[in-house]
Amino acid sequence: MANLKEVRVRIASVVSTQQITKAMKMVSASKLRRAQGAIQQIRPYAEGLQNMVGRLVSGLDGSTAEMPLTTVRDVKRVGIVLLTSDKGLCGGFNSNLIKTARRFIQDLPADQQATLIPVGRKGVDFFKRSGLPQDLRFKDLMLKIRYQATAEMAAELSKAFIQGEYDQVVVVYSEFKNPVVQYFRVMPWLPLQAEPSSASSAGAGPGVADYLYEPGREEIVRDLLPFSLAIDLHKAMLDTQASEHGARMTAMDKATENAGDLLRELRLQYNRARQAAITTEITEIVGGAAALAG
Repeated sequence: MANLKEVRVRIASVVSTQQITKAMKMVSASKLRRAQGAIQQIRPYAEGLQNMVGRLVSGLDGSTAEMPLTTVRDVKRVGIVLLTSDKGLCGGFNSNLIKTARRFIQDLPADQQATLIPVGRKGVDFFKRSGLPQDLRFKDLMLKIRYQATAEMAAELSKAFIQGEYDQVVVVYSEFKNPVVQYFRVMPWLPLQAEPSSASSAGAGPGVADYLYEPGREEIVRDLLPFSLAIDLHKAMLDTQASEHGARMTAMDKATENAGDLLRELRLQYNRARQAAITTEITEIVGGAAALAG
């Protein structure tokens, strides 16, 4: 009977766990719908803005003296913005982001110094004892993603780049494809460079429209560059958030299925143990009756 009691306790524990994972799956699914809508809305805007800024930058004829955010320098100090979640229970989502960042750091030349800029507590916790310099000013921004806070972060990092604290800034994030598939990317963020396709389309080739700029190309670029950088960073954060909810929903769905499989095994084990106990009791009763009759 002690064995039966132990199995009953395990069954109750697994049922309770299954209820929790099922609830977490439903919550993640609800959050995913909102996050997926947000990233689907910002992607066309961000891509259009990036193409426009790329065309404008490529048409500056190399005049970047007043465009410090586009200045390419010898890379000695690299800032790595690592976007992770603040909570766990999302499968290998955070570990894959951290692996991507570690791989990028390991591939840096020996004369380049990396500074980690974690956004999300999982990245902070992992690299806490790594000895890697960290800038922890933005670690809580993933708790509630707001464009205003992202723009302030982009402005501070841009200022640090202009002042020479960083010669290059990259963003490690997760690009959302669907709830099951995420792509872990390293996005060059600073200095901002024109895309090759944008540069080729900036020339006065046949079929390519030319524009008159007011007040002027350089003035427009100077105003658009900070805004474009903030939008790119905000899109990466929304991508990572949607990927987190998708990974958690998938992980909780799998955990719920595993709990169901374990419940079936435990109930089968319980029924077998109960039948064995009943058989033993019947055998003892029959044996006692035979002894009395004899």
